[in-house]
Amino acid sequence: MDVQPHIRCRREDAAEYAILPGDPARVERVKKYLAQVKEIAFNREYKSITGYYKGIKVLVMSTGMGGTSVGIAIEELKQIGVKTMIRIGSCGALQKEIHLGDLIIANGAVRDEGTSKSYVESIYPAIPDTDLVFQVIEAAKSCGVSYYVGKVRSHDTFYTEREEEIDHYWSKKGILGADMETAALFTIGSLRGIRTASILNTVNEYEVDLTEEIDAYVNGKEEAMWGEQNEIRTALEACVRMEREHKKIKKNVEERKSL
Repeated sequence: MDVQPHIRCRREDAAEYAILPGDPARVERVKKYLAQVKEIAFNREYKSITGYYKGIKVLVMSTGMGGTSVGIAIEELKQIGVKTMIRIGSCGALQKEIHLGDLIIANGAVRDEGTSKSYVESIYPAIPDTDLVFQVIEAAKSCGVSYYVGKVRSHDTFYTEREEEIDHYWSKKGILGADMETAALFTIGSLRGIRTASILNTVNEYEVDLTEEIDAYVNGKEEAMWGEQNEIRTALEACVRMEREHKKIKKNVEERKSL
């Protein structure tokens, strides 16, 4: 298949690395960090561009909301040749010490959503690529951003009668934050042999009104928008670090072969 049916990208549009925000508007905000930007497509929730960061080609594509949408993105990006995918999303904190604009780097996800369960039994773990997460953490350190590393919960709903009860339950289990896509990204990525990582910007503090803080983020509240810039920088720097590591490994292998 030449053009992928939903994301409308071709193999020539691909890059080794893809940065995956949820919101199409966030694709526009990544642009300022890139050189030689090329518009690719905008179909449904999938807005895509390519560009270069410190000489490395990256594809940036929004995935919309929820595991189903991100699952389609993963599958079709793999079809065109993308091998590494980093989510830059938003989340609600589930611990009181995590504040607006703090980043959560997920090292695992509770699969409390439907998409990943459609692929494999729920006892299958939702975990990122170890090497990629290491590079994300190192990138966050080098960027000097405020971040936490730990488990998150992915879910499908915001407005059931039990949302507060559910949040309290997972907070007591040590879960750092909640989003809608990370579990599907990790699960499908693992099954398809794709390196994945998820960086989440805190846009809602624990036990603070969801609607009020999401509105503030949409309207450009300073802390949340600063967190968004930090997750963009962290993801791009992680790509650079990963590429350098690949080149180092390749060089070492070639040197050993020549002995």
